Amino acid sequence: MFGGLTIERPFVTVGLEQMYAARPAPRRLGSFQSDPRLRQLYRWALVLVGALAVMLALSRVAQGGGALATMVVQPGDTLWTIAAQRYPGDDTRARIDEIERMNNLSSPVIVVGETLRLPA
Repeated sequence: MFGGLTIERPFVTVGLEQMYAARPAPRRLGSFQSDPRLRQLYRWALVLVGALAVMLALSRVAQGGGALATMVVQPGDTLWTIAAQRYPGDDTRARIDEIERMNNLSSPVIVVGETLRLPA
């Protein structure tokens, strides 16, 4: 029945169906598949990298590290006017404190041309 199988003709017709000859799949032995300890080390490394990525993302969210905007201080700008214009519905004093923390300012004094990071 399967005597006529060759490389040029790898199938046989039985009734109305064509049946392909099954060849064993080539088994690739690499260092990843051959050593279970190495495979387990790769798994733990992947888990560690994933946990580190999650921790970094959560720490950024916890610090209020959402989207940031920047602006250059213009003549006549104060932290009060910037906070009042940018966040009209919020408490201006809380926003000033947030801007000071984000920019490591020790006082509310800002200089023309200074670039400030502002929370979104």
